[in-house]
Amino acid sequence: MKRIVALHDRGVAIVAGHIPEAIALLLLRVALAGVFWRSGQTKVVEGSILQIDPIQYDLFASEFSGLPLDPAIAVPLTTYAEHLFPILLLVGLATRLSAAALLVMTLVIQIFVFPDAWWPVHSLWAAIAAILIVRCGGLFSLDAILARLRRK
Repeated sequence: MKRIVALHDRGVAIVAGHIPEAIALLLLRVALAGVFWRSGQTKVVEGSILQIDPIQYDLFASEFSGLPLDPAIAVPLTTYAEHLFPILLLVGLATRLSAAALLVMTLVIQIFVFPDAWWPVHSLWAAIAAILIVRCGGLFSLDAILARLRRK
């Protein structure tokens, strides 16, 4: 029994190290960024750089009519947020702020747009964002590099 416990403890020590945690946090950042980046890409004219597709205003007025914002405000706000925050998450800059912003977007989508999508979709996005808010971006992030530079 002591061998099993020792083997377990050794395995936990390896997995709980800084490098495995950094890899896991990087994967979480990529996963959450990917979801919102792809959503943002559906809102722009293909091949353009952030030129909002005019159809989005009609879509927000009809399909997403539960939003408490006017489509003239909601469309650019979501389009730019769905591009900015995923980029910041990907490089690990302002990770906590970006994850918090995407968590707020997730909650808005859950409450006002797709209230039936909590399980399993929005709950996973919220969990990923919460982990990133608590743990930040990990060793493989610009946040970590900036923190090291500030300490020097």
